Amino acid sequence: MSGDAPSLPTPAPSPGDGGRDGVAAAYAHLHDDAVTLLEGWAAPDEAQERLREGFLAHLRAHPDAMAKAGPPAHLTSGCIVFDESMERVLLTLHAKAREWFQFGGHFETGDQSVRTAATREAREESGIATLEAAPRIAQLDRHSLGGSFGRCREHLDIRYAAVAPADARHLVSSESLDVAWWPVTALPEGSREELTALVRAGQLALRAG
Repeated sequence: MSGDAPSLPTPAPSPGDGGRDGVAAAYAHLHDDAVTLLEGWAAPDEAQERLREGFLAHLRAHPDAMAKAGPPAHLTSGCIVFDESMERVLLTLHAKAREWFQFGGHFETGDQSVRTAATREAREESGIATLEAAPRIAQLDRHSLGGSFGRCREHLDIRYAAVAPADARHLVSSESLDVAWWPVTALPEGSREELTALVRAGQLALRAG
C-alpha cells in the first residue's frame, strides 16, 4: 500500500444507469469538496503532484468516485494520529490486511466534507471521541487491494493528521485486531516504508497549522 505511483490514467466514465446516478447524487457534496480541496492544494513534491492530478482526473471521469458503490477504484479518507510530542503514532492492526496502518476508510453520505470523514474514521477506529483532523491535507496515496476487499480494487486516499489529547484512552473497534501506540522511530515492519512517509507528511501538516 504505497504512495509514489505514477499518475492515474484517465479512465472511461462510469455507466450512466439509474443506480450509478443515484449514488453520484448522494455523494455529490463530497465530490465537489474533494475537487475544490485538490484544486487548491499545493503538493509538496512531484510525486504528490502527479497523484493530485490523477485524483482530479478520476473525479472528473467518475461522478460516483467518492462512493464504495461507485467504480472499483474510488476515493477514501485517512488520518494519522500523533501524541502531543509527535514522537508516537496511534495505529490500527487492520483486520483484513493484517498489517498496521493509520485510521481511515470509505466516505459516508452523512459526511459533511472530506476532512470530517477523516475525523469520523479516526474517532470510530480509535475510540477517541475528541480527535479532530487538522485542516491541511497531509498526503495523497494510491494503492491496490487484494481479493479480501471484495469489489474494491484501488483506494485513492486523501490523508490528514490529528493530535490526541494526553489523557486519551483508545479502544479497539470491530474493524481492527488491535490499536496501539508506536514510536515514530520504530514503526512496524511490513508497513514501515509507507508509514514513515506518512508520519513525515503528517508532522509537516500539523506544524504548518
